[in-house]
Amino acid sequence: MRVSTASEAGDPTVPNEDWALAGENLTVVLDGATARTGTGCDHGVAWYAAKLGSALAGLAVDRDTHLADALAQGIRSVADQHRHPCDLDHPGTPSAATAVLRPRDGSLEFLVLGDVTVVIDTADGIRVVTDDRVDRTARAEREHADRHPFGSAAKQAALLRMKHAELAARNRPGGYWVAAADPAAASQAITGEVPLDGVRRVAVLTDGAARSVALFGLSTWADVLDILDKEGPAALIRSVRAIEAADPSCLRWARNKCSDDATAVYAARTG
Repeated sequence: MRVSTASEAGDPTVPNEDWALAGENLTVVLDGATARTGTGCDHGVAWYAAKLGSALAGLAVDRDTHLADALAQGIRSVADQHRHPCDLDHPGTPSAATAVLRPRDGSLEFLVLGDVTVVIDTADGIRVVTDDRVDRTARAEREHADRHPFGSAAKQAALLRMKHAELAARNRPGGYWVAAADPAAASQAITGEVPLDGVRRVAVLTDGAARSVALFGLSTWADVLDILDKEGPAALIRSVRAIEAADPSCLRWARNKCSDDATAVYAARTG
């Protein structure tokens, strides 16, 4: 397999809150959730994503451990690392969307929790695995925020209201699920597998890298795979940045951030 990856912060003045490890035997991608409110944590979202990513990778490399169990153990391990002085019961405690790919026993296993997208190109067509439950929450607040230009005081106030509404639905039945401090969230992950011999190429994209399809609607998943194959993950991110730059007010394509952290991992069969 030929494996390549690229990651870029949405705002170069702040840390990239994505984390990725990519290889033939294991891929782990985390997208730290933007903290618009207090978190009760002294460490921050980038720290959380890096710690969980490292812990999860170390656990998932053991093929006798189911991916959801590895995620649960990873969440528990990181929680144990910052129970004090951090308040893990705070509603804004750091969290991250998560995706894992792993070949095992002739299959390609996948796990998705939160808004990271896995795109698998097989002999039977393209399969897209995404978790859009967060987009179903705080709809009234989201629509209100979408009416205001990026950078305005009205936009900032609306985004804060939206964030509070989202947090009220986070890791609750009927809401959405992400990795945070409670290992039980791992049981809500979308998991499955496809025959490995039928996989031709695969991509894992944080929502910032998936925007050309999921947000802007200017590409198909096949287009994205072709860009990744011919030009690489960095080129995909550059193409997203060009579209974002053409709409700095975020009114043509309503969004919460002009540019989001973007990570793309691509793997393709060789020979």
